[in-house]
Order: sequence, then C-alpha cells, then structure tokens
Amino acid sequence: MNLLVVVDYQNDFVNGSLGFEGAERLEGPILRKIQKYLLDGGEVVFTLDTHASNYLDTEEGRNLPVPHCIKGTEGHRLYGNVERISKFASAIFEKGTFGCEALSEYILDGRYEQIELCGLVSNICVLSNAVIAKTAAPYAHIIVDARCTACADKELNEKALDVMESLHIEVIGREGK
Repeated sequence: MNLLVVVDYQNDFVNGSLGFEGAERLEGPILRKIQKYLLDGGEVVFTLDTHASNYLDTEEGRNLPVPHCIKGTEGHRLYGNVERISKFASAIFEKGTFGCEALSEYILDGRYEQIELCGLVSNICVLSNAVIAKTAAPYAHIIVDARCTACADKELNEKALDVMESLHIEVIGREGK
C-alpha cells in the first residue's frame, strides 16, 4: 500500500505569519497528488503544526519568535481547497514540533511499500518527517516531490532536498536534475 503525507500545508505557512511568495502555487500540485493517491487506493494523512498561546515561551518559540499555527486560529487551518479535500484523510495528526511522533507510530507496522511527502516547509517539517518515515518504515520507498514543497529561501530549499537525497529519500520533480 502507498501513503501520502501532506505536511503542514496550513494558512500560516502559505499566506500567514510565516507565509512566503510561491507557497500558494503548491496548492494545485498538492491537490492533484492527493486526488491521485485516493483514486489509486492509497492512503492520505495530514500533519498540522499546532501550538498554544504560550508558543513564545517554548523552545521553538525562543528560536523562532513568530507566533504561528495557534490552535483555533485561521492560521492553524489547512490552506484553500486542501482543507476541503482533507475530509477524505485516513488520519490528521496535530504535532507540537517539527517531527510527528504519531506519524511514526502510524507507519511503524510496515504495511506501506511507498511513503511520499509533500507540503511545508521543505527544510524543517518536511525534512523532519521524511527522516521519521525513513526510520519508522526502513523497507519502504520514501519520496519527496520537489514540485510540492518549498521554503522561503530557495537555496536552503535546494540544500534540504540534497540532504534528503543523501539519506536515500528519492526526490522527484527537481528542476535541472
């Protein structure tokens, strides 16, 4: 069975407090990918970056002092039509940090032949959860589609994709490669 993990494609990362130019353009490719997985009998799960009002008092908040994805706010919600299609998800995991422990537990039983990740942001949460998938499902083929992930810094995005490739995560859809 194949699994698609849509990582943190939330308003605050697209057009909110940590949004960046170009993030909204990922919506179409992500939607098409979700639809393909569902039509092909695969599973789709979502992660939601989730913080409380005390975010600035946390370790992450001290290092990234920009409140974002506060539970119950518009910024916490999935972006655009991705939110509407999320009703077909097999699971939605809220996570308080970069990697999702519940995702690790979800894929640990080895039922997946392939796990693909997309979403935001490439150099933090997508990278972290790709490593979690690789660790929890060492015999699964792990993929990240470069057309469906990004970060504000294009050079850092490319470096993150390079790191994932070095970890034997297949990165597809890269321009010029």
